[in-house]
Amino acid sequence: MDFRRINHLPPYVLAIINELKMDARRSGVDVIDFGFGNPDLPSPAIAIDKLSEAVQNPRNHRYSASRGIPKLREAAANLYERRFGVHLDPGTEIINVIGAKEGFTHLMWVLLQPGDACLVPAPSYPIHIWGPIFAGAAIREVPLAESDEFIANLERAWEYSWPKPRTLVISFPHNPTTVCVDLPFFEQVVEFARRRDLIVVHDNAYAELGFDGYKPPSILQVEGAKDCCVELYSMTKSFSMAGWRVAFLAGNAEVIAALAKLKSYLDYGTFQPIQIAATVTLNQAANHPAEVNKVYEQRRNVLCDGLQRIGWDVPRPRGTMFVWAEIPDAYAHLSSLEFASHLVREAEIATSPGDGFGPGGEGYVRFALIENEQRIQQAIRNLRRALPELRV
Repeated sequence: MDFRRINHLPPYVLAIINELKMDARRSGVDVIDFGFGNPDLPSPAIAIDKLSEAVQNPRNHRYSASRGIPKLREAAANLYERRFGVHLDPGTEIINVIGAKEGFTHLMWVLLQPGDACLVPAPSYPIHIWGPIFAGAAIREVPLAESDEFIANLERAWEYSWPKPRTLVISFPHNPTTVCVDLPFFEQVVEFARRRDLIVVHDNAYAELGFDGYKPPSILQVEGAKDCCVELYSMTKSFSMAGWRVAFLAGNAEVIAALAKLKSYLDYGTFQPIQIAATVTLNQAANHPAEVNKVYEQRRNVLCDGLQRIGWDVPRPRGTMFVWAEIPDAYAHLSSLEFASHLVREAEIATSPGDGFGPGGEGYVRFALIENEQRIQQAIRNLRRALPELRV
């Protein structure tokens, strides 16, 4: 049968490694899992308590509001004021979405159609590539680089693109590469977009995960950003609420209104007890992201230090919950999928192969910091055994 939008999707590379991992576990192998960026830390106690309370009220079992209940949007606006010094109108400049992936994908339906083009960094988180494609648009890959070089790459991609792109998708701190930027970079992006009548979509999924004193900025801190920018903020990583599916799109009021119109046809919002619990969490557990950040920073230290000891020199990321590791020279003849498969079979650890994030990710694997320190140390011992060609 012809299933239209999915018939020509390639095999999901990350799913291939997941299947290898599950096969190994079914055989009794204790695979240490650095593959899927699925937070293992518990959600805040206050969120669980409020959810338990709210779900007992039958009035909360009815349809909710697809934009998000007013108090939740007010809480999100307060977070932006507190964290970034950005004032947002909760009535017109914020909308609740059912997780950042859902919000991003439906936003692409609003912004793009067949015949349009979208600028996307290479490599990228898969939905940043496929969201525009699902909307019928073509993507123009922009090689990811640090600040000024990336802006130059953007300029070249714009110059040589036809039709001229309508949208730019970015995400910093970046998944998978962990590249981090500062506010002057966002100032250049906003200036670039305003000159070319582009809408910038910034997925700020790792807004609270910055290490060694680094605090990731919001693009909405830039003067004039609301003229051309929207930003996704998720409670998944910062509040360890992955399965709750609570995120927000904030910024340009026209784009927010357009997404609200589409969502009114598609959904009735997140289950209301979840919205109530998220509201209380944003208001009363404001310090939770800092505690989460400490855990990920320490895990980063243990993993990077351990890899260094066995002869695998990997940069220490300044943000995200990942480590982006170039395949060692002695194993560079293997593709990223082959190397990641080797690690499952021989080291009993799962990672994400770089080419799962587009062609720009080939030659790398990504470690997600979702195992505790003892498990990370065991993984290092396994890697020492499984990669005999490494030399200190």
